[in-house]
Amino acid sequence: MKRYLQTIVIALSVMGLFSGAAVAAGGPKTAKVNSLVKKDAIKLINIAGKQRMLSQRIAKDYLYIGKHVAVDKAKKQLAASLKEFKANQAKLAEMINDPEIKNLLEFVNMSLSELEGIVKKPFSLDNAQLVLDLSESMLEGSQYVVDSLKKLANIKESKIIATAGKQRMLAQRIAKYYIAYQAGIKDKNTIDQMKAAVKEFDQNQKVLMNNKDNTASINQKLAQVEKLWKIVYKFYLNIEKGGLPFIVFTTTDDITKKMDQITKLYVQLYNSK
Repeated sequence: MKRYLQTIVIALSVMGLFSGAAVAAGGPKTAKVNSLVKKDAIKLINIAGKQRMLSQRIAKDYLYIGKHVAVDKAKKQLAASLKEFKANQAKLAEMINDPEIKNLLEFVNMSLSELEGIVKKPFSLDNAQLVLDLSESMLEGSQYVVDSLKKLANIKESKIIATAGKQRMLAQRIAKYYIAYQAGIKDKNTIDQMKAAVKEFDQNQKVLMNNKDNTASINQKLAQVEKLWKIVYKFYLNIEKGGLPFIVFTTTDDITKKMDQITKLYVQLYNSK
């Protein structure tokens, strides 16, 4: 995934949207946020974090439609995801006034605009590959915003919220690469990205379950995710065998929904402190 971030940084440098100092540092500068307080930071981290998930879900839905699996669900989800992504981008642009972050948000919007045009076209492997690449650019840009806000907030709680929010993205990423392989993009990168997402989800799940601040409600919902995860993660790893695209669609959506509920509970928990 790092190569996509490098591509974004280079593109922004050429466009004059990214300062040389930031490029040299190789990471986000401290963002300036309008009247930022702890509650604002936590809210923004959740919004930016959800953009990561939506970037993957948009691509996944396009691939499922092209593969003629769960078409009605995928079409409705695709339309809703595009609408929510745009609304979230507007919220982030309104609340963040750091020039570099705002310009990166604009770059993500450019990628979204291009992707939106492609998903309206008939399915083809070339279009599918473009959708995958654009979803990676949108993911990297959104991750950069999350990392910038975590650095700015400088509160330990932001890491847990970001981790819980990332689980939403990883679930959709798993489904994206699973169906990409079944749709004909059968390269090593597809398999590697799929397995890496499964591994990271598993690691993050352990971090969340061991978080000492968890409430009884959070632990209950994490236990539900863990029970489902133990059953289905082996299905995901059998990407080359295939044959279970509908199960992957429904279970990853279920996990995403549960992780969204958990992330919101973390936001409530840490905003009340």
